[in-house]
Amino acid sequence: MTPFVTIAQARTPQGAELTLHSHGAHFYLRVNREPLMGTNAPESEKALAQCACAGLKGRKSVRVLIGGLGFGFSLRQTLELVGHHAKVEVAELLPEVVAWNRAFLKEVNGALLDDPRVKVTIEDVFQTVINAPAAHYDAILLDVDNGPVAMVQDGNARLYRARGLAAIIHALKPGGRATFWSATPDRQFGKELGKAGFVVDVVSAKSHAHARRHDHTIFVATRKEEAGKMMPADKRRGS
Repeated sequence: MTPFVTIAQARTPQGAELTLHSHGAHFYLRVNREPLMGTNAPESEKALAQCACAGLKGRKSVRVLIGGLGFGFSLRQTLELVGHHAKVEVAELLPEVVAWNRAFLKEVNGALLDDPRVKVTIEDVFQTVINAPAAHYDAILLDVDNGPVAMVQDGNARLYRARGLAAIIHALKPGGRATFWSATPDRQFGKELGKAGFVVDVVSAKSHAHARRHDHTIFVATRKEEAGKMMPADKRRGS
């Protein structure tokens, strides 16, 4: 039987235990022994980038912000979509997550942290967004905690509330998109995005390529000015 091995552990600012594990060819993150993510289920992280960055390749001065590094699948997909001259900023709260990607996960996506297009900042992405200049980003990808409602850290909730959403709109270029990964199809959050001034689309996403069900949800929020093209109809929930 293949052993489940603990590779590293750390504490979050609120005292939760974060652990990195390996099991065969895959790696897993757990918080207080509860599963958070695994390299065996990257598809919804890729979808987060696909929904945000479609159409950006070939544009000049593209800037993308990714909130939450995880195992780097959203980063990889973003780099594939934005072209050679874009700038991609990754805001990761925990320095250990960055260090683990460099030390243990180079063969996954850790080597991408050395891509010249990538800048990694050890910072709460809420602060990154709040401090961003107006109309600075073409896309903002947020894979923070478990989404708008399933919080591992209470402080992450502010990103999904009125002040955080207003700051995201302020930081986006006209027609820019913010995408939010969610563990649940939270209809109320979709309504809150609309109230905040976004054009909203909801996309269902599989956790892994051969999954029969769409377990996760991507909220696609487009800044209303020059709102741009929405997701194709066949990718929308219920289509």
